[in-house]
Amino acid sequence: MDQTVNKHIERGPEANEIFDARSLDNDYAKLKSLLKPGMHVLDVGCGTGAISKGIAKQVGPQGHVTGIDNTESFISSGKLIYADVENLDLIHTDLFEFETEQKFDLIVAARTIQWLSNPVEALVKMKSMLKPGGWLSILDYNHTAIEWQPEPPQSMQLFYAAFLKWRSDAGMNNQVAEDAADYFEQIGMRNIEVLDNTENYNKGRDTFKSKLGVWLKVAASTQMVDEGYITNQERLKAIEDYSNWIETDAEQMVMKLKETRGQA
Repeated sequence: MDQTVNKHIERGPEANEIFDARSLDNDYAKLKSLLKPGMHVLDVGCGTGAISKGIAKQVGPQGHVTGIDNTESFISSGKLIYADVENLDLIHTDLFEFETEQKFDLIVAARTIQWLSNPVEALVKMKSMLKPGGWLSILDYNHTAIEWQPEPPQSMQLFYAAFLKWRSDAGMNNQVAEDAADYFEQIGMRNIEVLDNTENYNKGRDTFKSKLGVWLKVAASTQMVDEGYITNQERLKAIEDYSNWIETDAEQMVMKLKETRGQA
């Protein structure tokens, strides 16, 4: 049985684009301080494997990375894109269904725990697959603390409020970045450390429009309309107004992101 929450706003081609654009250097850079040649690493919720590929390069040919994700299209895409990465395996499976005799030196989950209704159970499962003294690293957002300068159009603010309620009603923690350290303590992790990875996107950067545009990709889904959290007219209005705002008034977006790490 799939015990993870069965809701995820990032589906279809838009989601693949989001995952493919990520990299270890740009989107999980501080993890490098844990990576050593020869490590065996499990990447939970790996998407298409873009960050997994970077980890595989860091651990080298004597190391190995296994990436798992419960969305088949992500794994299928990643297997094609990264077929030449010999020390990387991508597997379509849910965390709670994944069984292996192997114990890992490091288990990572980037922007994954935020989508689960049972984060502590997920962390317990991950810890069970660590070697004694192995590391667990979780990278995730505090969605309640996003900052835009200036404020985006009212229609997007309405959409974003609906997004947070949709997540909360499904059991997802909108402030998981703030609570992850407490979760780690609950499951008995040691040497817990929290590292700030806040993302600042300022006008003038090459990626500015694409990064702010992530919310256009979220709004492209009709899932919240289908489930009664917003009308389709409101959704389309948010897309139109926010698109114009990005092109004209937008100056900055700040997304609060933290890495929590600890040892088994």
